[in-house]
Amino acid sequence: MTENPHPHANPDCRAVSELLSRVGDKWTVLIVQALVVKSCRFNELKREVGGISQQMLTRTLRTLERDGMVERTVHPTVPPSVEYALTDLGRSLSVPVLALCQWTFSNLPQIHANREAYDAALEEAAA
Repeated sequence: MTENPHPHANPDCRAVSELLSRVGDKWTVLIVQALVVKSCRFNELKREVGGISQQMLTRTLRTLERDGMVERTVHPTVPPSVEYALTDLGRSLSVPVLALCQWTFSNLPQIHANREAYDAALEEAAA
């Protein structure tokens, strides 16, 4: 019996890694943050997120819909309007996402100060 040399080669670890990379993606975080407030139409969501391309928004929404975190509702209007909202699973994801956002806002000044001190120390060491 040979033992797997790499502990992360386990299929469960790969699945967790893949999902964490998706839910930790900056666009996913920003979309979830926007949708936790209210459901949005595509262009409204694009404006709320800011800086996201139409292609990336489409791709991220499809992935979130596939994973069951976002639901897409087509309203029978002319032209049809599409609205996106968080599902129960998506709302449960919003709890750690919003906590991470709050942590970021709370610690941003310290992080900027740490970066400046680090960069200054590098410049001093190089001189």
